[in-house]
Amino acid sequence: MRKHLEIFPVTGLPEVEAGQDLAALIADGTDLRDGDVVSVTSKIVSKAEGRLTYGTRREAVDSELVRVVAQRGDTRIVQTRHGLVMAAAGTDTSNTAPGTVLLLPVDPDASARQLREALKARYDVNVGIVITDTLGRPWRNGQTDLAIGAAGVRVVEDLRGTTDSHGNVLAVTEPALADEIASASELVKGKADGVPVAVLRGLDDAVLAVGEHGPGARALVRDAEHDMFSLGTREAARAAVLDRKAPEGPREVDAALWSGLLSSGLLDDVEGVRLSLVDNGVSVFGDEPVTVGVVAEKLAVLLHAEGYGVTIRTGPGSEATVTFGSRSAR
Repeated sequence: MRKHLEIFPVTGLPEVEAGQDLAALIADGTDLRDGDVVSVTSKIVSKAEGRLTYGTRREAVDSELVRVVAQRGDTRIVQTRHGLVMAAAGTDTSNTAPGTVLLLPVDPDASARQLREALKARYDVNVGIVITDTLGRPWRNGQTDLAIGAAGVRVVEDLRGTTDSHGNVLAVTEPALADEIASASELVKGKADGVPVAVLRGLDDAVLAVGEHGPGARALVRDAEHDMFSLGTREAARAAVLDRKAPEGPREVDAALWSGLLSSGLLDDVEGVRLSLVDNGVSVFGDEPVTVGVVAEKLAVLLHAEGYGVTIRTGPGSEATVTFGSRSAR
């Protein structure tokens, strides 16, 4: 546990323009020491790198996104090429000329490495760098600063295998140290005050040796395979109906899963519909073709969500067969 931590703003910095030397601006504004961590708002990094584009914000977002995660009206939550999921792809129109939009740095980790190397080469100081941006969070109101770039800092503290004060072994504890640094630094920066840089002192143990930059903030981005919430509500519903994969081969149905599906409310308020397990599928039959079709579609969606390949085939009269099996990985 760290016993003492100081955080102080770097004030008096001028408006940053394209091509400006950030290392010189930061070093001239404060007395840096070995082991300090410098937190830099991405906005001034983008300005120094000339990441200003002309056009509308919508056009800028279109150019930066790799997929839309969720959309409500004009608000779009998107995934950027960096792997970040954020509103409007992190674009910014504040404090920029009309008709221009500021984009995120092309490679925030590379930007952090360059700044760190420049500070070491010119001022012989070994510091860590965290480049920050403001993000909203699912299930939480308000915004907080997170690390989108990092160099010379351990971005994650792996406490797995250690014990707590009661002797219990920690199995999953991995604090996102770079994000905690970003959020802490925002307490003294503040967008309204125009303070884009802060220095944190007391994190010597988290700063890497000269020449070791670490994996960068990219290591904090959870890949799609392990992200249980990568799709928005509307988009998940569309995928469940429109993007289903046909079964590629037989797959045994887990008895507990099948029992759970039957007790999930699938047949609540539905009369005259019966289900019957058949080879590699379920037969849905009843009195009304429309009702049978609705139940078959619900069943297909639920099986799709459990990772089954699913197709629906209508039969004679009021009957449908939901065929399921294994499916290829997405």
